[in-house]
Formats: sequence, structure tokens, C-alpha cells
Amino acid sequence: MLYDHDNTSTRDFYKLITASIVPRPIAWVSSRNAAGVDNLAPFSFFSVSSTDPLIVQFTAVGGKHSADNAAATKQYVINVATEPMMQQVNATSAGFDEDINEFEAVGVASAPATVVDCLRVRDSPVAIECELFQILQIGNSQVVMGKVVAVTVDPAVAAADGHPDFVKLAPMARLGRTEWGLPSKVVELERP
Repeated sequence: MLYDHDNTSTRDFYKLITASIVPRPIAWVSSRNAAGVDNLAPFSFFSVSSTDPLIVQFTAVGGKHSADNAAATKQYVINVATEPMMQQVNATSAGFDEDINEFEAVGVASAPATVVDCLRVRDSPVAIECELFQILQIGNSQVVMGKVVAVTVDPAVAAADGHPDFVKLAPMARLGRTEWGLPSKVVELERP
């Protein structure tokens, strides 16, 4: 089957790509707007942009409060989402008004971040605190890049070296359509 961009609607092409580029890790972004209202939203376009400086990115398609908040306050937290949080993660994808505290609206327990001035998801096993590095406007999306300034890791998911163990971390992922991915088998393979 061939899907030609010129003969496929933008929405259908988007659905095709998001069902093909899988699994996608979820950046559950917590931020605070200039008026002090806390925001929480999931993004499945999320990755590392640079290792020195350490920059992580998420992409807000169509504009989102999280990107606006990052631009205004210059800080946010990326929380790792796990299976017990699936319903809450999904609920925070709704289009809340900017004056609604999404932690409270969805019933997500929060805790203060350690370096940046906003909340993190209390029960997230890993919280990556970021200071805004750059926002790129690309088409209908904003690529939000943040310099990592602190990472909180729950000891319950840490391996002997202190880093998260994938099996213990058990992060969720987004797939295509309404599908979510849960951790599968781990294979260890040394690089040549």
C-alpha cells in the first residue's frame, strides 16, 4: 500500500505516521503559567536533543498551554508516566482552559520540584526538571527544548548503579489510534 502525501489528507497522514513510529515515550509535562496556575499534559513526541548540554525536547502539536507556559516562565518538568497512571495521563490530554489546575481537576498528587518553580507528579518514578533552552516553531507545532537541571529518581525503580531499570520503571508508550503500549521483554546486547 502506498500513501502519497499529495493524495492523502493531513489528518490521515498524521494517523499513519503515529501508527508507524511506535512505541513513543510519553513526556507528562507539568508547568505553571505566569498567573501561577499549574498545568499537566502528555506529549508523545518526546526525545533527547543533545547530550552536552543535556537537552530534552517535546513537541506541542497545534499549540498547547505547556509550550506557552515554558515560554513565559522558562521552566517545566517532564514526568515519566507508568501503567498505574494511565487513566490520569489520558485525562490530562483533554483541552482544559488555562485557568484550570489540571492536577486538581484530574486528581493527580503533586509535589514541589527541587530546582524549578513548578510542581512535579508525586508518584512519577522519574521527574526531569528543565529550564527552557529554545522553542522552535515548525509548521503547526512548537518544539520545546529544555536544559536538564535536575532529575529525581524513585529508589524503587533504580538499578544497582542508581539509574532507572527499565523493567522496574515500566514506562507507558503511545502507539497508533487509541492504543497504548506497556513494557515488553528486554534484551541486552553490547555495542561492538
